[in-house]
Amino acid sequence: MEFLVRTENRMPADFPDELREQLRAQERERAIELREAGVLKRLWRVPGRNATVGLYEAADPAALHDALASLPMWRWMDIAVEALATHPQER
Repeated sequence: MEFLVRTENRMPADFPDELREQLRAQERERAIELREAGVLKRLWRVPGRNATVGLYEAADPAALHDALASLPMWRWMDIAVEALATHPQER
């Protein structure tokens, strides 16, 4: 199944810079792993916000949840997920 995933990072502004940078590096590393596993297909930044839009592929919603929960910044993310279905014109 494919999913459109919108995330917005809500990490507090007073979060220590050193820890923030450490988490960002871990987040990049985990995203690479998800991409290599075929789970993260595409990722876009949303200009002017600390947000992304991603195209993910997972066996089912539970598998997607597990992938998203594995992200180091998970606890500070607002996440919206839309399951995608193939349009008849795409067949």
